[in-house]
Amino acid sequence: MRNGHVQSVWPTLFRKVPMVEPEPEVIATPDDDELHLDWYRQGSDRLAIVSHGLEGHSRRPYVLGLTRALLREGWDVLAWNFRSCGGVMNRQPRFYHSGATEDLGLVVNHGLSGAYDTLFLSGFSMGGNLTLLYLGEQGERVDSRICGAVAYSVPCDLAGSADMLALPSRKIYMQRFLRDLKVKMEEKAERFPDLIDISGFDAIRSFHEFDDRYTAPLHGFRNARDYWAQCSALGRMRDIRVPALMVNAADDPFLSARCFPESRRELGAHVRLEAPRWGGHVGFVEHSKDGFYWSERRALAFLQGLT
Repeated sequence: MRNGHVQSVWPTLFRKVPMVEPEPEVIATPDDDELHLDWYRQGSDRLAIVSHGLEGHSRRPYVLGLTRALLREGWDVLAWNFRSCGGVMNRQPRFYHSGATEDLGLVVNHGLSGAYDTLFLSGFSMGGNLTLLYLGEQGERVDSRICGAVAYSVPCDLAGSADMLALPSRKIYMQRFLRDLKVKMEEKAERFPDLIDISGFDAIRSFHEFDDRYTAPLHGFRNARDYWAQCSALGRMRDIRVPALMVNAADDPFLSARCFPESRRELGAHVRLEAPRWGGHVGFVEHSKDGFYWSERRALAFLQGLT
């Protein structure tokens, strides 16, 4: 599929990943909220934590595809849902955003509280940015049990990605995101009418407007530009101290040119960028007898060099 748009849409419409039912768990956050987790345990001493993308959830095909591949290689897997995702609205006015590393940190610490010797992180799109930002913030303090990370379709330049999605040619993607976000903001407005106003929501056409009006004020940022600047992983990748692979397809319709950094000054000593010619946004479709996609094979190959 040598077309970025087809690669991006195909798995959402047509991919089915048969999986056993996970073991659900709910954990509390320090601010009286909760995170919903899906556990796939098989008695391993190695754990992989998988983070989904914007308006995704822990049972999206791309999450299940990687989970299945990791299980086959003997890992336990923990796929988690960002606040308000996975079909359960969270309790606080805030929801999720690209820099909510405190939530990922809580999930990592919860996972490491078990009997695991090794932990691997993976994330898709927003979850990829979150994963790399978390590791950058950890820096030298990163837990020695974390062996590395793979991140796919990473909008590590959030401002540039917002500009890309604002293009007329990306309208179909933006409309879908806003449609899903509107449902959530309507529920938030019912619960917190003094904080959240959805009048005029249908006039919003871009993340510039949505993040200015909702994401930034609800999460303590001055505006969308401040949010993007503080939460883009691009500025923190040089601080990462474990092996990390970032895979951004050259035909990804969501990513700006700055999402393909080449200099060691930006990538740092531990991050490697791969930019396959095709793959779209969280696509990397491969037709194979075992049902695995290229991205899943690439993750397993990367892991073999770490463990």
